[in-house]
Amino acid sequence: MTKIIFIGAGNLATNLATAMQQKGFEIVQIYSHTVASAEKLAATLNCSFTNVISEIRTDADLYIFSVKDAALSSVLEEMQPNHGLWVHTAGSIPMDTFRPFTPRYGVFYPLQTFSKVRLLDFSDIPFFIEAHNEADCRLLTEHAEKLSAKVYAADSEQRKYLHLAAVFACNFTNHMYAIAAQLTEQHGVPFDALHPLIAETASKIRNLAPSEAQTGPAVRYDRNVMNKHLDLLHDESLQQIYKDLSDSIFKFSNNK
Repeated sequence: MTKIIFIGAGNLATNLATAMQQKGFEIVQIYSHTVASAEKLAATLNCSFTNVISEIRTDADLYIFSVKDAALSSVLEEMQPNHGLWVHTAGSIPMDTFRPFTPRYGVFYPLQTFSKVRLLDFSDIPFFIEAHNEADCRLLTEHAEKLSAKVYAADSEQRKYLHLAAVFACNFTNHMYAIAAQLTEQHGVPFDALHPLIAETASKIRNLAPSEAQTGPAVRYDRNVMNKHLDLLHDESLQQIYKDLSDSIFKFSNNK
């Protein structure tokens, strides 16, 4: 059985560690610089924990680094050498970040948005795999296939653009939801009135290209409606967002 150590106990690590344990993987230790986070996840998984890098066990088969991008290098510098396979779960970090620290390394990247309070089913979550050698690539692929039906090879350059696309598709989109929620709440309208609209918008791009699914005043550049909307927005930053997005939608629609 593959022994796994998670370096990190955040949103992604919590979801992935839980899913891997459910599929029969042995999680033997959790590290986090925050004791409470490490202890909480370890209690859920019934394994040991630490907040001291030098106390991370050296006998595991797989080390999954799921820490903030800015923290990864400093964590690697303190890691003790071992014979395990080291992987990170990030979209924007090149695989070769590991090169100075270990001969076995790779990437185990699930493309999804995660929250600790909402554990997900990984069966439909795509994994993107990369490794320094073919044997470890096959190993990571086998591990991913136990979790998901969607497993792909992707190099660091591809993954970089995939992560950028994900920011547009998820993070920026969610920010639009936050703005919409603010507008509805400020004017006594329930935000959940928008739920069916949001669900249909997401659903129809399974059958239509996003550019073909686009609707709204910006597609036809209906200045009458758009100017009325701008008058309702008293925040200059929101007005600018509205203008920039409308201009972009119109340009996309005319370049199809």
